[in-house]
Amino acid sequence: MFGRWLGNRTNRVHRSPLAAVQTPPDAGVLSCRVLDPVNEPVAHAEFAVSDAMGRTVVTGGTDPYGSFVTTVPAGEYRLAVTAEGYAPYRATTLVGENSLASLGDVTLQVAPGPDLPATGDWEIEPTHSSIGFTARHIGLARIHGRFNTFAGAVRIADPVEQSAMHVVIDAASIDTNVRMRDDHLRSADFLDIQRFPTLEFYSERCVNRGGSRWAVTGALSLHGVTRTVTLDMEYLGLGNGMEGEMRAACRATTELHRDDFTVSWQTMLARGIAVVGPSIKIDLDVQLVPKS
Repeated sequence: MFGRWLGNRTNRVHRSPLAAVQTPPDAGVLSCRVLDPVNEPVAHAEFAVSDAMGRTVVTGGTDPYGSFVTTVPAGEYRLAVTAEGYAPYRATTLVGENSLASLGDVTLQVAPGPDLPATGDWEIEPTHSSIGFTARHIGLARIHGRFNTFAGAVRIADPVEQSAMHVVIDAASIDTNVRMRDDHLRSADFLDIQRFPTLEFYSERCVNRGGSRWAVTGALSLHGVTRTVTLDMEYLGLGNGMEGEMRAACRATTELHRDDFTVSWQTMLARGIAVVGPSIKIDLDVQLVPKS
C-alpha cells in the first residue's frame, strides 16, 4: 500500500515502501490488516501499541478496510488488537529506522459467548427490565421516555436460533415525565391509544453475529401497522437473583422511522425545523426468568 512505480514504460524506478510516508530519521512504520475468520475486514477494531517497558505509545482504530498504519520511534513494541465479539490478539515486533514493520494479515478468532439459557419457557421480569426510547426535539435536544407496563414470553429452542419471542406493551403507559407531552403522545396525533391500545413484537428468528452479539428479527405492530424490525442484541449471560432464581439478561437497540408506522404528525418552527425528529431510538434492558 506504500509502494508505487514512477517513470515511463521503459525507464521505471521502484521507490521505497516508505516513500509516501513522512517519518523522522529515527522512526519507522508499523502496520497490519485485521480480518475475521472468513477473511472479511474488521472495521474499527481497537489497537494499542506499547513499548518494552509497557508504556502505551499509540492507540487507535482500524479503517473500514481493517487496516492501520502508525509511525513510531525505532524499537521493540507489543501490539494488542481487540474487537467486540472476538478474542484479543497480541504480538511483539521490532521496528527499525526508516523501515516498514508489517504484521501482514492478522486474523481474529470469534470469542466464545456466555452460556445460553436452558431450553423451555421464560418470561420477562418487569421489575428489572425497561423499554426506553429517545427522540430528537427541535433538531437539538433529545427527549427520553419509557413504557412502564409490558409483558413478554420467550421460548428457548434447540437450536437457540429457532427461539420465539412475544412482547406486548401497553401504549397508555408511555412516560416522558411531562404530563402534557404524554397526553399528546397518547392522542390520535401519535399512538392513538383509543384505537391501538398495545404495541406488539413477535419473533421466531435470531442469528449470532459473533460472541455475545445477536440479531433478533421479528414483526412489530404499532399504530395499526406491522413492519419487520431487527434488534441488535447483546446477550449478557446467566446469573442468580437475590432468592437464588436463575436469570438471563440482555440489552438490545433498534431505530424506528415514524413514517413507517404512519405516526406522521409534525409541525415546524418558524425556521423550518421539525419539532419532532423522524426517527426514534429504542433501548431495551431485559431480564428473563423461567416461567413458573
